[in-house]
Amino acid sequence: MFGLREGQFPARRGAGAGIHTKLSPAVQRMSATAASMVSFAEAARLLDEIAGLTVEAKQVERTAERLGREVAEREKMDVPALPVRPTAYLGMDGTGIPVRKSETAGRLGKQPGGAVRTREMKLVLVWTAEARDKEGHPTRDPHSVTYSRAIESAASPDLDPEPSAFARRVRRAADRRGFRSAPRQVVLGDGAAWIWNLAGEHFPDAIQVVDQFHAKERLWDLAKELFAGERAEARCEELSAGSFRAMLNAIDTHANHCGAAIQCHGYFRAQRERMRYPEWRAAGLCVGSGVVEAGCKTAAAVRLKRAGMHWMVRGANAILSLRCSILSSRFEDFWAERAVAATGPFAGQSAAPDGGRTGSGPGAGGNSGHARKG
Repeated sequence: MFGLREGQFPARRGAGAGIHTKLSPAVQRMSATAASMVSFAEAARLLDEIAGLTVEAKQVERTAERLGREVAEREKMDVPALPVRPTAYLGMDGTGIPVRKSETAGRLGKQPGGAVRTREMKLVLVWTAEARDKEGHPTRDPHSVTYSRAIESAASPDLDPEPSAFARRVRRAADRRGFRSAPRQVVLGDGAAWIWNLAGEHFPDAIQVVDQFHAKERLWDLAKELFAGERAEARCEELSAGSFRAMLNAIDTHANHCGAAIQCHGYFRAQRERMRYPEWRAAGLCVGSGVVEAGCKTAAAVRLKRAGMHWMVRGANAILSLRCSILSSRFEDFWAERAVAATGPFAGQSAAPDGGRTGSGPGAGGNSGHARKG
């Protein structure tokens, strides 16, 4: 009767099998896509305004999070690596995600009194930059960036032989893109110790580069402390030109009366070998793309850090998985794989919470629980 019921989409009949909701596969997909971009309430309004479908915001949330968790599980599967390019780039970064109070129990933060309001989400992205601009500088290849991120730890207990959850995520993201097979491998980050620890352990042959975007941001932050914006421009030019000693000497002139200058000096001294920008530009490498910084905003901040939002970690990770899959152009593959899996020996079944199988039951991906306006 209604165009969005399962029977009207024979090519996707299997794609919704095993999801325990009353929404058809097509509406599940629309709900998840909308929820990856805007709040659940806004997603419900979009479904109403654009498709004429009445779906409760809570059902949008449940559907999106179920699919997000499935995307996350499928992301752990081995997949053939994409063709290798001459140079591959891998970036890592982190940003705080506002969470509910129950998700910060027992943790100490930087707020007064040790209060914690966020949990750190970590990001890994891989891209290529074989294209050149008019001046001959390398630029990110269109549609080459793939993302993976979650609220999880980058550290393993001292006696644990297994890599951390995020380290395994980084390896999967790299292997999916053939990063370790590239003739030139470049790891970019903001200077955080955990980034270089992971890079050194898992990609020992990679060139380590502090993204010039982050390095210059440090200089501008110091300039704000000193109320000397014009001096930041001079320091940035020295950094870019490789005049490292001149830059450090200029920072040192403020060390006696500014703690931020002392910290900034220490940061640049520690990262000096990762800031050989003239050398790397001459070799045709991308050193200051801003891709990593933009990745944090694109894949997380615009969706999870909006006013008034406070997440459970499980829900945030599900939405992050959805969003990264869509941004990485893998969401279509996800649905195609689900359709294929639904025609196999376990068709019509889904993984139960305890790891067993459970029948889809009547209406699991079948009869729609939404109302379509006529």
